[in-house]
Amino acid sequence: MHLKFKKTHLLILGVTSLVCSRTFFALINDPEGPNLLIVVVLALIVYFLSLLGYVYYQSVKPDSPNKLLVSLFVQMAFVSIIYFCLR
Repeated sequence: MHLKFKKTHLLILGVTSLVCSRTFFALINDPEGPNLLIVVVLALIVYFLSLLGYVYYQSVKPDSPNKLLVSLFVQMAFVSIIYFCLR
């Protein structure tokens, strides 16, 4: 998946961080449901961690189409680790 614009990658990372954060709080089984503020804060944390992975991978291998996939893997791995640690 080779996208032309850099901002498209950042938008995809933002949307997937929101989805991962919402999924995390949906799986916790809280009777009140997830709070929107808490979902957004976790999404920001996940986004910035994946952005660090994106920038680091870009500095290691410039012009690689796998940058987005590495960043998505960082997001999913981080949320999975948090979920299993809190379970």
